[in-house]
Amino acid sequence: MRAMALKGLRGECMKKTKIEWCDMTWNPVTGCLHGCKYCYARRIAERFGLDFAPKLGDPGMEGAKKYDSEAGIDTMLELEKPFKKNGRIQPYPFGFQPTLHKYHLDQPAKVKTGKLIFVGSMTDLFGEWVPDEWIREVFEACDRAPWHTYMFLTKNPNRYIELAKKDLLPRQHWYGYSATRQDQLWHFHHAADCPCINLFVSIEPILEFMVTPFSTHLPAGWVIMGAETGSRKNKVVPEKRWIQEIAETCEWCGIPVFMKESLQPIMGEEGMKRQFPLKMTVRKFQEVAYKSGVTTEQAFESLAKASERREENA
Repeated sequence: MRAMALKGLRGECMKKTKIEWCDMTWNPVTGCLHGCKYCYARRIAERFGLDFAPKLGDPGMEGAKKYDSEAGIDTMLELEKPFKKNGRIQPYPFGFQPTLHKYHLDQPAKVKTGKLIFVGSMTDLFGEWVPDEWIREVFEACDRAPWHTYMFLTKNPNRYIELAKKDLLPRQHWYGYSATRQDQLWHFHHAADCPCINLFVSIEPILEFMVTPFSTHLPAGWVIMGAETGSRKNKVVPEKRWIQEIAETCEWCGIPVFMKESLQPIMGEEGMKRQFPLKMTVRKFQEVAYKSGVTTEQAFESLAKASERREENA
């Protein structure tokens, strides 16, 4: 984690990541107001942020401004260019206060090969305090680099509905929501009410036994599971049966499951599942095929044979 954060100190907003279910993270917005006790992003921002809060108008803060939020929050900030201290770009100059880093909006277009990109690992882009304008700017940046697959995650999935009603929610991206407890699962009266074609659920950290009756009323195209990490007092360690209940339900419903490494000590390697949605997998094959000048089927066969060789040599 320290190596990842140190890269951020050199100003790399979009970088490879240790998050197992994506290739890269991209953080044009940082900061969050949820106040979760187990938040890893806040720990990173506080550890590698400044020991003082720069003021608007200070040297190096040219172009920085407060955003007048309709929610009445006076700590929304926008940066036109990075803030530097001792010649180094500071990724979190305002700590964990919500901040739009406009100079990061061109990052996806600079990566020319298609990646699975988790957008907003250091924020909740769909928190109720985030203005539509910020979200629109992020989506427009995605549109300028459509060869990537973009994944979003929120604790406020009803914002997806609000944006869809305003015709501001692109349909091609993957939209996830966090559910650490049973009462946080997102239900619908009708499947048509769900605004997301590509919807996934992140059950991380698992904090209790959950019954997940996935159906048209509780849709999911992918489920990610993980345990709480870190050394927080009273940290919840999930029971094996909690994980098995969700995995078995997903298998019955034909929903791919991705178990993070934090579950390996509980499940054992033989019990781990690391599955991806077919749509994501096919897109990878299509990219390989395009670069190699072969068909998608040939690319699939080539990758399958390479995987078999790795297993034989392991």
